[in-house]
Amino acid sequence: MVQTIAANTATLRDLKQALGLQQSLDPEFFFEWRTESIVLSETEQHLLDRVKANFTALMEDPPMLENSVKMVVLSPLLDLAGFYQKPFRIETETSIDLELNDDDTVIRGRIDVLVLKEQFWLLVIESKRSDFAVTRAIPQALAYMLSNPTLARPTFGLITNGNEFLFLKATRQPTAQYANSRLFSLVNPNNDLYAVLQVLKQWGLQAVATEP
Repeated sequence: MVQTIAANTATLRDLKQALGLQQSLDPEFFFEWRTESIVLSETEQHLLDRVKANFTALMEDPPMLENSVKMVVLSPLLDLAGFYQKPFRIETETSIDLELNDDDTVIRGRIDVLVLKEQFWLLVIESKRSDFAVTRAIPQALAYMLSNPTLARPTFGLITNGNEFLFLKATRQPTAQYANSRLFSLVNPNNDLYAVLQVLKQWGLQAVATEP
């Protein structure tokens, strides 16, 4: 009989034991989150300042629930990154089944937001309520990312609670590995949404330049 594990209860131990998943400590494994060539316009910066101000104002009566985080913070970011227009498309609540190596266990869940270019999974996004630590969602996001049917390519992920943002990269071949970016936060001085958008825009440009 097949055992089902809910994705939001999966642990790193589950993924390590079943898939041999290991964290890569090589800084070059996940170089894609570091941006140097992406410059934001004054208009983009102004809009991101407004997003931060909106979030800050709404957090006077915490917590902000998951759907509000998607609407207030995530949706403007996806718009400014160009992910609502071709060649990209958005799917929400995409069901996944990740079969573990023993063939008797399946991790099952629904991806909050999936950004695709044709059939290529560009970005898996997991959104949480504002009082949820993003690091707690790393196993859940990795389970979604590792279910990518295109095993030959890496999969990128983003976890956010509206205030914090953490990017992930995972591969299945030749070995199962993952790594994370630094933690971006609206608590930091200036506006870390600038850097978050720069990462998203860079990945979009790379995807457009890559053959499907």
